[in-house]
Amino acid sequence: MKNKVKKTGKQKFKKFLKIFISIIAVLAIIICVAGSIAYAGYKKNMEFVSEKIEKVNYENQLVPSVDKDGNFEFVTDRDFRIMDMTDVHIGTGFMSIKKDNMALNAVAAMVAAEKPDLVVLTGDTLFSFPHVAGTIDNKTSATLVAEFMEKLGVYWCLVYGNHDTEDFSLFNREEISALYENRERYPHCLFSTGTDSADGCGNYVINVKNSLGKITQSLFMLDSHSYIPEDFWGFMSKYDCVHKNQIEWYQNELKSFTQQNGGETPKSLVFIHIPPVEMRDALDEYEKNGNKDTTDVKYIWGEKRENVCSGEQNEGLVDACLNSKSTQAIFFGHDHINNIEIDYKGIRLCYGNSIDYLAYSGIDKQGVQRGCKIISVSPDGSFDISRENYYQDKYVPVVAKEAVTMEAK
Repeated sequence: MKNKVKKTGKQKFKKFLKIFISIIAVLAIIICVAGSIAYAGYKKNMEFVSEKIEKVNYENQLVPSVDKDGNFEFVTDRDFRIMDMTDVHIGTGFMSIKKDNMALNAVAAMVAAEKPDLVVLTGDTLFSFPHVAGTIDNKTSATLVAEFMEKLGVYWCLVYGNHDTEDFSLFNREEISALYENRERYPHCLFSTGTDSADGCGNYVINVKNSLGKITQSLFMLDSHSYIPEDFWGFMSKYDCVHKNQIEWYQNELKSFTQQNGGETPKSLVFIHIPPVEMRDALDEYEKNGNKDTTDVKYIWGEKRENVCSGEQNEGLVDACLNSKSTQAIFFGHDHINNIEIDYKGIRLCYGNSIDYLAYSGIDKQGVQRGCKIISVSPDGSFDISRENYYQDKYVPVVAKEAVTMEAK
């Protein structure tokens, strides 16, 4: 019988090194292959944008200008039409090629049919998640979105959500903002990094004025951030909220606009991503009352189909809006299959309609939540909302609509 040769420490190290190098080599090959597929998919969707997406045919498109304070403004004496959409979730990875195309297809069809004066995307426009999209390159996703919207020729803006720039994403909010703010390349993008006096990135305002120079509606975009500091990488889903100094900035802007209006406070709408705590509490109150109105909560439209994932803290945004005697509604997203709207103490709290095909498992087989809301702002400052589902004949996409389960329309 042969005696077993005892391996020396050096031999064991060599064996470990071979195994380690082999694992690294396999991972490198996988990453290269995934990257190649993702780039091919990105090129395919960019070709789709370049070759298939057509500029929206406007008869008299409103063109914004920049006021003395650096804010974009539209001047009109007619109704101003805003298309509100949320959670588009463009991944631009090797696992999201088809679903990215479906999302772009849906947005293009609705914009072409509605011809809004402004599109507002209320967060999570990007979703470069490694386990779902197959990439962490959110700048590629942002580029695809910006090129797509520019090809449509519609004026648009956005607020950030928790997924647009994750801690593991390759690019942060400031870097993605620099891309969106490239006015030479994307003149239709009205996003602004915003004020340095408030937390976050993307606190800015777009005004609507009449021909006499009076502000008839102020559209506030606010960064509701991502996660609280204790929730590293968002593993615990503990979400942040709009901070106090952002609220102070909003209040100061309203004071300035009131002075510009000769003492008359303009009406306003606020757009964020993460629902305020009041939305969760109000719906709890409504449900505990047997799904009937209470003194403070009145049902308007839509359904709650999942829990309200509001921020962990409340720094006073809704109270400030109520006290302002200006803000009529707050629009947000985040919870993809909720589309409910309520009146809370006189202010409307509204979920947008999500576009997501990617983030929620199986959501591409559902259709009731997918669509847009058309907010028509009148010259007198009042507003109305039209809730539009994507699966209507008037929305004609470049690629045929997919079959979905429609629970309701």
